[in-house]
Amino acid sequence: MNARHSRRQLLAAGLALPAISSPLLARKSRAASGEGKRLLVLGGTRFLGPAVVDEALRRGYEVTLFNRGKSNPHLYPDLEKLRGDRDTGDLDALEGGEWDYVVDTSAYLPAHAAHAGEVLADRIEHYVVISTLSVYADTGGKVIDEESPVGKISEEQEAQVTSIGQVMSVAGGAYYGPLKARCEEELEFQMPGRVTSLRPGVIAGREDPSDRLPYWAIRVEQGGEILAPGHPDRGVYFTDVRDLGIFSLDFAEQGLGGIYNANGFDGKVSMQEMLHGCKAVVGSNCSFTWIDDEAWLLERQVRPYVEMPFWLPDASKPTWDNSKGIAAGMRFRPIAETIRETVDWFHEERDESYRWRVYGMQPEREQELLAAWHASREEG
Repeated sequence: MNARHSRRQLLAAGLALPAISSPLLARKSRAASGEGKRLLVLGGTRFLGPAVVDEALRRGYEVTLFNRGKSNPHLYPDLEKLRGDRDTGDLDALEGGEWDYVVDTSAYLPAHAAHAGEVLADRIEHYVVISTLSVYADTGGKVIDEESPVGKISEEQEAQVTSIGQVMSVAGGAYYGPLKARCEEELEFQMPGRVTSLRPGVIAGREDPSDRLPYWAIRVEQGGEILAPGHPDRGVYFTDVRDLGIFSLDFAEQGLGGIYNANGFDGKVSMQEMLHGCKAVVGSNCSFTWIDDEAWLLERQVRPYVEMPFWLPDASKPTWDNSKGIAAGMRFRPIAETIRETVDWFHEERDESYRWRVYGMQPEREQELLAAWHASREEG
């Protein structure tokens, strides 16, 4: 029996929690006495990482960062920084420390997750891994909760991805979700009952590199006639990066293991409500032209979710069930706060010459589509 198969079979058998080591008991005793907690962040210097670190510092944690030191190394000059590289297996810097909690923002490969679990299992109390809704196997038009099936990946396919940088390039990124699911599995094997897997979808807010919410917020701010795709009442989902930072520490502090969808809001938010929320926040004079004829858009090769962020044709649009997380204490801030933070950050970091990259529709393309839509209505 190879190591991977033995992990899966033992997980399925539901092994009891192993005996807790004396260092762990000592950490629990220290936490109970009211002394400051110690947090290890794997990653910590891009987008989500700073949201976790900032929330931890607000709570009075002692924070340690572990990363390669290549992304934003100037951040947090007063924090302890340990250097290593998950791609090369260099976790040596972690072997001398002890922490109450870990928040892992950089687990993409099962081998990396397994190695981190092996090194840290006896050095921490609770482990939070940031996973993704992309783990789910089939989402088309369905209600997806934590019991929904996840995507599978063969050993041969898994072996094709040997570095973090390859996750979104090998097989066009098709292995990303199944690899994340395997990361969850490996960590749970190493620390049964002491791992929280948070599954967000779109993460939004300050420093958002994706352009998904920024596209709509800035496009609304620019004013004029705006192409709005799909049905106005279709639900949209995203999670404020600051909320995800809060969830990570709340679940760690409570020792709440298990899997939680961390996506969306406490109640439905429609595409129309999001766009009008943008309009209210920025004070725009824009108008929306709703093109709910999705076949018309697809015939003109409008790329769902890419050129028109948050839009998916009706048959492909899932409903994300986050009731388990809400019951456990997740609270979502009003979307107006996320929109305002996004707009302010965009203007701090970018100028008028900025053009949408992966996500968002270029102005010329939008105007062509609007003109064609109006012409088709007149002909009809």
